[in-house]
Amino acid sequence: MARNTNARKPRGVKGKKSHKALKYTLATLAVIVGAGVGFGAYEWNALNPKNHFRANTLPVVGSKTSTTTMPKQQSGTFNVLLIGSDARPGDTASHSDSMVLIHVNLNTHQYNLLSIPRDTRVYFPGYGYTKLTSVQYVDQAKYGTQKGIVDAVQAISQLTGVPINYYAETDYWGLQDMVNALGGITMTLPFNVTLTHAWYKQDQGKVYTKGTHFFMGQDVTEIVHERYSVPGTDYGRQQLQEEALVGIAKAALKPGNIAKLPSLLQSSHKFLIATNMSSTDLMSMVRGIKGNFNTDQMHYRQVKGTSETEYDSVLQANNDEVILDPGQLKSVVKSYFTN
Repeated sequence: MARNTNARKPRGVKGKKSHKALKYTLATLAVIVGAGVGFGAYEWNALNPKNHFRANTLPVVGSKTSTTTMPKQQSGTFNVLLIGSDARPGDTASHSDSMVLIHVNLNTHQYNLLSIPRDTRVYFPGYGYTKLTSVQYVDQAKYGTQKGIVDAVQAISQLTGVPINYYAETDYWGLQDMVNALGGITMTLPFNVTLTHAWYKQDQGKVYTKGTHFFMGQDVTEIVHERYSVPGTDYGRQQLQEEALVGIAKAALKPGNIAKLPSLLQSSHKFLIATNMSSTDLMSMVRGIKGNFNTDQMHYRQVKGTSETEYDSVLQANNDEVILDPGQLKSVVKSYFTN
């Protein structure tokens, strides 16, 4: 589903942080929220999410890996991983740069989100421990796009201890195009944001002040990939991502945008690099969300971590990696991602 435009040579796996990498995948949520509009009445009623998302028929990404120790899933609930990659048009390999795990409960209409830092230390089968962001790049370079995405999803599944049923990956341009297609979004910035590594040369050093603003796609993408100037670096950036996610959800549900959503779904290749969600999966999801959704049902979770210098088995050298607090991770997952 990748777009074919001018290519830029992909970067290798390095210890240095990528300064021009996509920091968040938000565009997919708007597609998910509105996908069912205009679907036939018979099919709409037939796709009751409690039937479509039955626990015993849910796919599990990388299901060859044993899931016997993972929690059992309930019908009408599932886990989806949104991935933002640093893919440039034409790249054959990219780093997974932003990852948000969402537990969707269509029975209670609650949506729990957990951001996972790109530099999180994870186990990579065949290599050892490395940064999460490296898993996708290494396997895409060796085995192709699909293998790299699946292995990155599996790494997060093993880290969190929950099965992941679906994934959707976008890039910088996918997010920008989606926000523009929605006519822009409103974001409330919790602090000032100064662009230290802007994608666009003219934006370098630009300051966005704390408060509520209306933004088009370019500003949104610049803001959500900034981390060095914000409090808590990655954790501050996650707050910006949350605000953008809420803004996209609100914009997608505006009456004036409802009519646009079917055409957005049909042209999803403009926004998504890859996904394992079918059109009927999206339709059934919206069948469960439609009429019951408001942004108060979205709950954003964070798990704190510490930056440590650890041996990286991919680099075969020491590297700065984020070690998530295992106790807090286990508690958050048990409370919000297993029922």
